[in-house]
Amino acid sequence: MALNLLVDVRDSKFVLFELLQIDTLGKTYPQYADIDRDMIESTFDLAEQIAIEQVYPANAPGDKEGCTYNPDTKEVKIPESYKPAFNAYYEAGFFMVLDPAEIGGMGMPYALALACNELFCAGSIPLMMYPGLSHGAMLLIQNYGTQEMKDTYIPKMQTGEWGGTMCLTEPDAGSDVGALKSKAVKQADGTYKITGQKIFISSGENDYYKNMIHPVLARIEGDPKGTKGISIFLVPKYLPDGTFNDVTCAGIEHKMGIKGSATCTLSFGDNGNCKGWILGEERKGMKIMFQMMNEARLGVGLQGLALSSTAYMHAVTYTKNRKQGAHVTQMLNPEAQSVSISQHPDVKRMLLWQKSYIEGMRILTLYLAHNLNLEHVGEGDVKKEALALAEVLIPICKAGNTDMSVLVTSEAVQCYGGYGFCSDYPVEQLMRDSKITAIYEGTNGIQSMDLTMRKILMNPEQYNYQVWRKRVADTVKNARGIVEDKYVDLVEKGMAKLDEVIEMMKKQMAEGKFLHLFMNATPLQQAMFMMSIAWAHLWSLILTVPKRKEIVGDKKGADLEAFLADNAEAAYYNGRVLSAQFYLGAEFPKYFGKIEAILFGEAAVIKASDPCFTGAPLE
Repeated sequence: MALNLLVDVRDSKFVLFELLQIDTLGKTYPQYADIDRDMIESTFDLAEQIAIEQVYPANAPGDKEGCTYNPDTKEVKIPESYKPAFNAYYEAGFFMVLDPAEIGGMGMPYALALACNELFCAGSIPLMMYPGLSHGAMLLIQNYGTQEMKDTYIPKMQTGEWGGTMCLTEPDAGSDVGALKSKAVKQADGTYKITGQKIFISSGENDYYKNMIHPVLARIEGDPKGTKGISIFLVPKYLPDGTFNDVTCAGIEHKMGIKGSATCTLSFGDNGNCKGWILGEERKGMKIMFQMMNEARLGVGLQGLALSSTAYMHAVTYTKNRKQGAHVTQMLNPEAQSVSISQHPDVKRMLLWQKSYIEGMRILTLYLAHNLNLEHVGEGDVKKEALALAEVLIPICKAGNTDMSVLVTSEAVQCYGGYGFCSDYPVEQLMRDSKITAIYEGTNGIQSMDLTMRKILMNPEQYNYQVWRKRVADTVKNARGIVEDKYVDLVEKGMAKLDEVIEMMKKQMAEGKFLHLFMNATPLQQAMFMMSIAWAHLWSLILTVPKRKEIVGDKKGADLEAFLADNAEAAYYNGRVLSAQFYLGAEFPKYFGKIEAILFGEAAVIKASDPCFTGAPLE
């Protein structure tokens, strides 16, 4: 297998097996009884091989080639380099790695599916968007379609013969979905005639899938305005008998990143002949679509992690091999030889900063997936608490990981210096690709408002928040006597300060101070992301501190360095401990400044109005 420049798979296995212990799920849940560690590892290893040998090699050529649109035929050509990777992905069964065996899937735990997808996304975000959207569309059919729909569409989507999308956004209804204008008119046979236009539709048209299946949000003629009047329809490009269904691509976007992903404008019913079928019940479209959107938001959070991971892995490889300058301890010695720049203190700091966030994000993301798993298979309090944790962590993971991916990929470029700014090296593409993750599937501002209002303040008795904070408190308790008090105390203090903010916001809510709540939604989300990463690192230290002691013993100085160079496990646990300590001691203290800024109550945002922002005059 070629060199893995995508994901630290040893760290993935640490999270899967040592923290989450997913190989023990079969002891409690019968559906996993036949899935042991060997099966999980072999599945993960195959994903690594496909990601390295098929997906990653397609990424740079796909970025250079991009997508092309033919205005005469209305067809879109995607990068040729993607197609062998698609074939390998589908043939190995990874499209269905999560799905139960009764519908043709592998039935693997959700955390494993996410760990595999981290490898694939680290290989190529734009490439993986095609099967990612298709899987979400397929699940909507599985959960809300008729048996005839399932029999017609799912088998062909499983094999990659047909693909799928998610059609929400319109020219005048971006984040405000309730303002959509797409219309559905019921026909005598129970179908609907669909008319309207959708924009920014990922994978909307391409030359890999032979048919595209579009879940489309539209308003049935006569239904009320706003989100309550929205329904969702299944609209194929070609009908099951092969007849064209009046769905055309009107163009594609030209973007700063993810250039291999076809971002399309789709027109439905230009000739009055577009047929759709209702999914679920009328006027339940937003509720149904949120199922796909929640999966998609976790998927985008995973993209943020994956981009960060591969950027960091490239930066590590480059800095270890790039020699320049003497070691700082030899800076006055004119005879000193050059050393790898990874040995310079500021470069080490940049690498450790990236590593600490990535390892924290990996715990957060796979833990979220694990709780979605438990929410599905668990019962009673297990199910209830897992759902509460997922409710809180989805916006934190989506917004936090993706904001951080922009910063981590930028820091990776910095590690390369001027070379990182050149397209001859891969990190500039990763930085360009990262920005969209903070924008699509609900901007990070929307994630922050969702977290503040719906997931915390409007949640009865703040149950979601209380479940989450109890997990943090349990970790603090379990860390006592294992982890140094200075790190444990910081996390405990951090949670207490967050409680202050939530109490202040509850009071503002009761007083109707909604402007104050919304102006602090993003700062709260950013603080909770940092708090979540701190919790994740403290949790990891409970396991890694004793393990490092067991393997390394009391070795120090040159003896320790020689030992770490020859013992991969010792190097891993030592590095895991140091990255956690770096985050808690050097990065997490910045959290308290964010908290104090919220508590200070500065209201300049509320007082500001259009005239204070100088620039172009109003239209």
